Amino acid sequence: MQPILLIINSGSSSIKFAVFSAPQLDCLYRGQIQGIGATNHCFFTTQNQIEEGQQQNHSKLKIIADNHQQALHIILQWLTEHLDGFHLQAVGHRIVHGGNQFTQPVVIDHTVYQQLEKLIPLAPLHQPHNLSAVNILQHSHPSLIQVACFDTAFHHTQPQTAQTFALPKQLFTDGVRSYGFHGLSYEYIASVLSGYSEKAATGRTIIAHLGQGASLCAMQNSKSMATTMTFTPLDGIPMGTRCGSIDPAIVLYLLREKQLSVEEISALLHFKSGLFGLSGISGDMRVLLNSQHPDAQYAIDVFVYRIICKIGAMTAAIQGLDSLIFTAGIGEHAYSIREKICQEIAWLGLEIDYEANRQNAKKISTQQSPVSVWVIPTNEEKIIATHTYSLTKGDYHERSN
Repeated sequence: MQPILLIINSGSSSIKFAVFSAPQLDCLYRGQIQGIGATNHCFFTTQNQIEEGQQQNHSKLKIIADNHQQALHIILQWLTEHLDGFHLQAVGHRIVHGGNQFTQPVVIDHTVYQQLEKLIPLAPLHQPHNLSAVNILQHSHPSLIQVACFDTAFHHTQPQTAQTFALPKQLFTDGVRSYGFHGLSYEYIASVLSGYSEKAATGRTIIAHLGQGASLCAMQNSKSMATTMTFTPLDGIPMGTRCGSIDPAIVLYLLREKQLSVEEISALLHFKSGLFGLSGISGDMRVLLNSQHPDAQYAIDVFVYRIICKIGAMTAAIQGLDSLIFTAGIGEHAYSIREKICQEIAWLGLEIDYEANRQNAKKISTQQSPVSVWVIPTNEEKIIATHTYSLTKGDYHERSN
């Protein structure tokens, strides 16, 4: 039977999944269940025969999934009905936090699972939902191999100075340090860079992962040297609803003067800030770009300003810039945002090709520009599938024989 890999990205109210053939690692299906727990808005969406970003045979079904266990059961049942003649070799999971101990993907056993549970305080809004899918499958399919791939792992190549806050040393030992996130996206881009530009792969490159969550990563020779998200995914540039970098004394002010609780401040910083908080309209860049309201433009201006400031900092960290990469939803599709950013960092020698940019071409800088600029679609599922197959192929061959 043809082995396949199931890739899972479990969130608070959704489960995204992808199915890859092994060993070819061709994507056979993508899908997601949205609105888990809200039965009036729960949908199961699938796309099959995905190649180079083109989708075919898109389907959307209204379903009932009151919890993640029901949602995973629906996905597994769907696989059984649609993938006759295939064998589920393993499941790969996106796990947001790997802490200091997990710098590479790992097969999940009881000990690993317990260690990942201990990291929940470092990512309370993400880690529990990532692990819930693992736990559910461990109970429903105990013999199924599961692999954890970490958003933090890619950034372990950063020098210790980049990982350290100016706090007492004991706090660093206790785990209060810069971890960095979006690592699976950055790892995928790094893995394909040489196919676009050898100089980008071996030189000084900044990747701008701009989506609902947004961050920058400065690389040398395709290794992470600095990044804007630090202790949590809340830090760095403004995002859809997250605030990005702020003066930490603002939190103390909100506690003392505004009498907000910890829970209220957490909700404010995570869900009521960023583009949504600035505009008062939406955290979706597409909505803001189509709006004539002045606060929509104001939110965009702040977003761009913070990005160009961070690009300056990232450039300093790697002592120059050879290439700039745009990726993720905004980075791949919002040409006007790319244009604004590139115009504001022209002092670096960057020269944008406006027509290529408007056409979402792969390369959007001019031939004479000393800094090359690229638009490269990210594919976190593909990098998870690659690691999952690498860690489980031997086990599958043993069981097959």
